[in-house]
Amino acid sequence: MRAPISVIIPTFNAEHSLPACLGGLMEGVDAGVIRELIVSDGGSTDATGAIAQAWGAEITHGAPSRGGQLRRGCAAATGDWLLVVHADTVLQEGWSKRAQAHLAQPEQAAWFRLAFDHSGVAAGMVAGWANLRSRFGLPYGDQGLLISSALYTQVGGFPDQPLMEDVAIARALKGRLVALDAVARTSADKYRRQGWIRRGGRNLVTLLRYFAGADVAALAAQYRR
Repeated sequence: MRAPISVIIPTFNAEHSLPACLGGLMEGVDAGVIRELIVSDGGSTDATGAIAQAWGAEITHGAPSRGGQLRRGCAAATGDWLLVVHADTVLQEGWSKRAQAHLAQPEQAAWFRLAFDHSGVAAGMVAGWANLRSRFGLPYGDQGLLISSALYTQVGGFPDQPLMEDVAIARALKGRLVALDAVARTSADKYRRQGWIRRGGRNLVTLLRYFAGADVAALAAQYRR
């Protein structure tokens, strides 16, 4: 019997973060739950591709749009389950056991509890808010997503858009999202560079504008700036 989970990782110049991400996934390989690693690249010019190949990952190529990259990666997957993980996120010890237990619930998708690779009050507050928000049905991509291929197809998958693809699929999964008792530790680099309050406020404003119907391409351009 083949392993059930295909892992999809969207990348763009991720040579510094990808090794740790892949290293965290090896627990699932050893436990026999990961069938394949798929790195969906958006045109990296660094060593991302070479690193992915060295770890035995399959690589898909296309335009640098996270929604499109995830859609391509999921389309290439052959597993009964899909596990989407960002390249700067590391699943913490014990995650594979929790994920394996969730496979008995194909009608529900699951997210991981968020933590940052940085200590301090601000990091704890932002992670706490993210986990609270997720319990109301709105986990972000850096919290991972474990979803059966059948449910993924049923809700239409990730939309091919450059921003808020995680919010779009979360809304499509309303009422069918649960928390895993496992941690996804993600990079705090952007928060540390931009400031925890400033970055958090910017994320909230972007979310509210998206809910209000703002053009996604314009939001993405402003977000990158």
